[in-house]
Amino acid sequence: MTESTLIILKPDCVQRRLLGRIIQRFEDKGLTLAGMKLMQISTELAERHYAPHKGKPFYPGLIEYITSGPVVVMVLSGTGAIDICRKLMGKTFGYEAEPGTIRGDFGASKTYNLVHGSDAPETAETEIALYFGPGELLDYETAAHCWTFKPGES
Repeated sequence: MTESTLIILKPDCVQRRLLGRIIQRFEDKGLTLAGMKLMQISTELAERHYAPHKGKPFYPGLIEYITSGPVVVMVLSGTGAIDICRKLMGKTFGYEAEPGTIRGDFGASKTYNLVHGSDAPETAETEIALYFGPGELLDYETAAHCWTFKPGES
């Protein structure tokens, strides 16, 4: 089933100049880039994005971290995009993530974890709407799509 997911390349990813290497991993897996922005997340937007975590001990640090510098937000689409992205990202903290995953290869911190990805279709829909408005996402198929995903395969 084709689906879309929100990916945020967080401030540590931008500052460490890992954008190209990480975007390449998603593209190598066959996912299609539907939209992308370089932006600074405001406190208000961060609070809306992380509203489900409000009141938890890590919430203030999470808001401070995501607003601390520029980020790249993007929407990726493809068959099983959410599960694929989550597997590519690896466990939340780099010191726990398996080698071969984004966090396993580039992360070591208990705080900085390089990338965010939606965890479910409903979450993806909500998160995408926070960052992208009408007409900002493209729906297209790459020439390699038919060699990446067999028609009818889910």
